Amino acid sequence: MTEEITAFHEAGHVYAAMYVGANVQSVTIDPDRDDGPNRTGDTVVVWDRRRFSQHDLMEKGAWVALAGPVAEMIHSERPFHPAGIAEWRQDWETAFECCTNIRNIQQRIAKLEQITIDLYEVFSRDQHWAVIGAIADNLLAHETLDQEMLEEIVEPWIMDS
Repeated sequence: MTEEITAFHEAGHVYAAMYVGANVQSVTIDPDRDDGPNRTGDTVVVWDRRRFSQHDLMEKGAWVALAGPVAEMIHSERPFHPAGIAEWRQDWETAFECCTNIRNIQQRIAKLEQITIDLYEVFSRDQHWAVIGAIADNLLAHETLDQEMLEEIVEPWIMDS
């Protein structure tokens, strides 16, 4: 995976998290190699559990998990099923776990596929894709962005909406 693809992938997670009301503590395309699974990027999302119901947290968590693969699909112009790409396995598994309230596996998969379609439609709109591009560009320039930097990047688009 190239740094550019990784930057768009992580930018997707970041933008989705901010879009649904979570805080993003940091994002990097140069993660520590000493903790957790081998990965090319890392986004730290902080949820205010007082602000969201358990159901909302689960749905929004699935949205954020699948946003990285969707941003990567749009950037590469190659729409894949997020469960079918090895590099996206962790994202798919996270989204799958977020939807444990849907006990029927076929219905859960259908829900995740619908979230993927919804994200694809939202991210394909110019105003949303511009923000994701700005986040990715800054990631490529700095490798790691903190919450304050992310808010500065996203603020002009929030002000325009």
